[in-house]
Amino acid sequence: MTTKQRAYLKSLAMTMDPIFQIGKSSMTPSLTQAISEALDARELIKISVLQNCADDPRALAEMVAERTRSQVVQVIGKKIVLYKEGKDDKKKIVLS
Repeated sequence: MTTKQRAYLKSLAMTMDPIFQIGKSSMTPSLTQAISEALDARELIKISVLQNCADDPRALAEMVAERTRSQVVQVIGKKIVLYKEGKDDKKKIVLS
């Protein structure tokens, strides 16, 4: 992913609300599955890491990206933005 593509995805993510929250139980297999399905449907998602989660948001972002075969766009504070290229051409976010 180029810096221009990353900047474009960051601009799209700015207006998004987080659709998942990672809390005290950290990453469970069911949460990983749900995030993977959301990435397949939306391509770009935002995740919020709650205060009661002891894990580092950057480490969580890398772990989730690895498990879901996606890319970390950015981690700001306790917010994670992930991108995974979709298979459906009609719904695709065009990265130029």
